[in-house]
Amino acid sequence: MFKSMLLAGTAAAVLGATAFAQQEIRSAGEEATTSVRDFEIPTELPVADFKDDGVEIWRIGILGGENEADRLREYTCLADHVEKQFGVDVELYPASDYAGVMQGLISDNLETAGLGSAGYAGIYLQDPDAVEPILTNEQVDGSRGYYSVMLVRSDSDIESIDDMEGRSLAFADPNSTSGYLVPNFELNDSGYATEGDDAFFSQTGFSGGHEQGVVAVLNGQYDAAVTWVSGVGELEKGYSRGNLRSMWDKGALDMNDIRIVWQSNLITNGPIVVRKDLPQEVKDAYKDLMLWISYNDRECYALIADGEANGYVPVTQEFYEPIINMRRATMEQRRG
Repeated sequence: MFKSMLLAGTAAAVLGATAFAQQEIRSAGEEATTSVRDFEIPTELPVADFKDDGVEIWRIGILGGENEADRLREYTCLADHVEKQFGVDVELYPASDYAGVMQGLISDNLETAGLGSAGYAGIYLQDPDAVEPILTNEQVDGSRGYYSVMLVRSDSDIESIDDMEGRSLAFADPNSTSGYLVPNFELNDSGYATEGDDAFFSQTGFSGGHEQGVVAVLNGQYDAAVTWVSGVGELEKGYSRGNLRSMWDKGALDMNDIRIVWQSNLITNGPIVVRKDLPQEVKDAYKDLMLWISYNDRECYALIADGEANGYVPVTQEFYEPIINMRRATMEQRRG
């Protein structure tokens, strides 16, 4: 009896902590909808010699979610800028999943990467001194957040989330914010259990990435999948940026073939991170380069940002505290 009561109390406490973290995320998202330009945009390309600071190679991690050839092609322009401005060879590492990039940063096998909020939170909880966030994207409407959405085939009979009862759902990756952490919490919090005896869905699984999830739905392997969108811009083009926009841009998706049946609350945009132990001069130069690219080389920026956005803006660890708290609570719930 005591053990059961203790476990029940622990579960309630964790659920409360997770709900509080979700409220923090909503608040952070609401605050992030107002853009305040309180930083200088570099007018010239920064120049530095990273080798003078002991950095012999610059390794960039690229998250999984689409095929490797496309990811390498999209990051080639960034690699060219780094090699030219900083006199260092660049290696691109397209990992098969989010965990590959996360472990590469923790083990000092990567210098930088663009991460989702949950991926950064996972690194921070494992090693707070591994990386630091330096920039995030500002959407075309001035916000610094995005959404998780659930999509189905447009020719299905699923018109809303309620029609998903007894149907299958594909998450993207266990370390994805919009592809797992937030939708999994919000769905359960709203009474749509994703697992257990009272599961609302017939089955849930991981597709291996955002693009793979959409393809799995189109191929009839799952009834629905979750992915990420900016939530602003033209729906017919997959919004201004996100996985749907990226697929639409390269002709891999006709938006008429899918229907969105659920949308999350606003989620904080993920960060570009660098290894914390790098020389400060190196971190500052790379930050300035990324800022310059986003406001001056718009074609390159659109490729690495998965669509159109205003540009990068500086960010710190405090911006991600709500997601860190949610991921911590979720981890405790699993251990409980």
